[in-house]
Amino acid sequence: MLPSAPGLGSPWAPGVTTIPVRRERRTALAQMSRRLSLGFDGVELARIQAYFRRVGREPTDLELAGLAQSWSEHCSYKSSRPFLKAAFGKLRPRRRVLGTGDAGVMAFEDGYAYALRIESHNHPSAVEPYGGAATGIGGILRDVLAVGAKPIALADPLFFGPLTLGRTDVPEGIKSPRYLFDGVVAGIRDYGNRVGVPTVAGGIYFDRDYVVNPLVNVACVGFLPRARLLPNRARAVGDRLVLVGGLTGRDGIGGVSFASRELTERSETESRGAVQLGNPIMKEPLIHACLEAFDRKLVRGLKDLGGGGLATCSGELVHAGGFGSEIELAQVPLRETGLLPWEIWVSESQERMLLDVRPNDLPAVLAIFRRWDVPASDVGRVTRGPVERVLHAGRPAGELDVGFRVAPAPRHRPTRVPRTPPSRPSARVPDEALGDLVREMVLAPDSVSREPVIRMYDHEVFGHTILKPLHGAVGSPSHGDAAVLRPRTESWRGLALAVAAQPWACALDPRAGARWVVEEAARNLYAVGARPDAFTNCLNFGNPEDPRVLGQFAATVRGLADGARGLDLAVPSGNVSFYNGGLGAAIPPTPVLLATGVVPDVRRCTTQDLKTAGDPLYLLGSSHPELGGSLFARLHSIGRQPIPPTDPRRLRTLGEALLAAGRSGAVRAVHDVSDGGLAVALVEMAFGGGLGFSADLRATGLAASSIAAAAEGGSRWVVEVSPSGVSAFERALRGHPVARLGSVEPMGGQFRWGDEVRAEVDLQELYPRWRQGLLAG
Repeated sequence: MLPSAPGLGSPWAPGVTTIPVRRERRTALAQMSRRLSLGFDGVELARIQAYFRRVGREPTDLELAGLAQSWSEHCSYKSSRPFLKAAFGKLRPRRRVLGTGDAGVMAFEDGYAYALRIESHNHPSAVEPYGGAATGIGGILRDVLAVGAKPIALADPLFFGPLTLGRTDVPEGIKSPRYLFDGVVAGIRDYGNRVGVPTVAGGIYFDRDYVVNPLVNVACVGFLPRARLLPNRARAVGDRLVLVGGLTGRDGIGGVSFASRELTERSETESRGAVQLGNPIMKEPLIHACLEAFDRKLVRGLKDLGGGGLATCSGELVHAGGFGSEIELAQVPLRETGLLPWEIWVSESQERMLLDVRPNDLPAVLAIFRRWDVPASDVGRVTRGPVERVLHAGRPAGELDVGFRVAPAPRHRPTRVPRTPPSRPSARVPDEALGDLVREMVLAPDSVSREPVIRMYDHEVFGHTILKPLHGAVGSPSHGDAAVLRPRTESWRGLALAVAAQPWACALDPRAGARWVVEEAARNLYAVGARPDAFTNCLNFGNPEDPRVLGQFAATVRGLADGARGLDLAVPSGNVSFYNGGLGAAIPPTPVLLATGVVPDVRRCTTQDLKTAGDPLYLLGSSHPELGGSLFARLHSIGRQPIPPTDPRRLRTLGEALLAAGRSGAVRAVHDVSDGGLAVALVEMAFGGGLGFSADLRATGLAASSIAAAAEGGSRWVVEVSPSGVSAFERALRGHPVARLGSVEPMGGQFRWGDEVRAEVDLQELYPRWRQGLLAG
């Protein structure tokens, strides 16, 4: 029997009000939920009504506010949990997976581990792009810190509408893509640079489907001694709960509820207060103070205060340990006066962590944070479960079964199986326009250089970045496939990071498209000499109450699991972001991966820029003619075409052969073939090396040179091999699909079909246009 809350003889704390629900009709309950912006549906209101009928009282505003945060889609994963469990639960945990809390933790080498996590900050960035993106970075840093890791790298996959659209080209109440783009990039730049964590990977994608709802995904990797790995749960009755970091204000109130509904033309005015305010100058000493407390074994468990604020954080922390809690809100350090108890409870003010500390260690912990000039306050204690009690100045503000609040039952919503394209030949590309086709794809918004953005981010702070986001000569940098870090100066072992996304393929065939995304991430890692190890995924989708959307989601997670299984990848963490869309628009299924790989020796990493004129070029992997999801199909508005076949197991075998060739010393440059096919891959390699190439497109085995240049299917790489290493390379690749493609030339880009030259590309004329193309958009 749950203890009952205070009765008539024991009034609630000042500022706490009760909300009648026990005797209300369904229509009145629904009106109450809308009026208070709680976001409950009919099923949830019925559960709340039944609960308070059972305990014999009405809920307080604080209790309903806490329930609204914890039961939101953003916090509870109520619609996605059944699908995630069915897909990823079947992956056998391996010995190298050390933890799956706020961030996944993977073994790296003896005594050390790395953490990885990706998150979304889509809705806040749509309303306030600078602050939304900045606090997204702040939140992902805390996720990694919350398992005991020091953040060492950031990544930022971003999706916008076309930058050519002006203010009058977008719906009322929606900001122009250029405004959103500039604000998001500035927010990431200012927060990441000021907190001192390098941004080493990412991606920028453009499509009209992201006009209403841009996607701002942020990822982080951390590093830690294994002995410092901490759980996201309370450890013992009597432990103190210590709130550390930034002061609490009214910013971010209702942030997770806002993120759990679609955008409208009124979101700008109605939900701006749900966007948090970041403070990177506070975050840096917070990280240092936490790491010192971790190293001194003074912290037993912890969580970060993200969505839902103290309510969600404290509830999840104690519930994970099987406990309850008592929280005193009057001890929470405030930024402003006059906050009501429920506002303190659910505020999402930034730069805050909640630590589980032994009572005897409390003075030492407080002293550490005082020395770092970081606020710290003892706000409560761990109690025997299952009840959480919330007080304000010693008087009750709420009392609930913590499991009822933070662990709602999953919602088994209906799904509709996605319709995939018919299996028919891809659209024909006219051969006579090959030169124009190459230039069109190289200068497309999704192909042009990201250097203007990359240069805004500090990607070298800490001095651990061995392979940077841009590869090639100083005067002619080009896109790299992956970044490589050397986390420990005492070891040559490296950690590679790569980002991958392919929403256009996923829109056509969610399961096969998801496998394509996993394959692309793995190819990027193999290209720099890393063995793929793990990925974390951010699953961006529309409204889960739409059976079509949930059907796409179910197929996508199965595809991701297929890819992970075939490539022997761990999936220790992830994030789901629903309700992306509004005003009649919906985003395509957009799974985004941050993948990691292990490099045995960073001195043997491979870059993508061509090295020496006269070197032979090889095409590794099987080519396929399907154009579904390709850059060419997007540029020419080609409809539903089949996407290329995927085979993660075969890719793994091929990737291992490529690594073996690299160990032989035969490989000088590698670039994966992805957006824009061979045309873009070869041109990017030439740009980076300041050289040229001659390529015979018959090496693909495809029927026409234009298809051979534009097709993106099968998992393939272009490989530059040293003349002295040809025998070793061919020996390592024996039995695998590999063909001589051409050679590195002093200048110019030549596409041949046998002895016939089909296109000559002036790379010197093209490079400055490609390099500045993002600024011209």
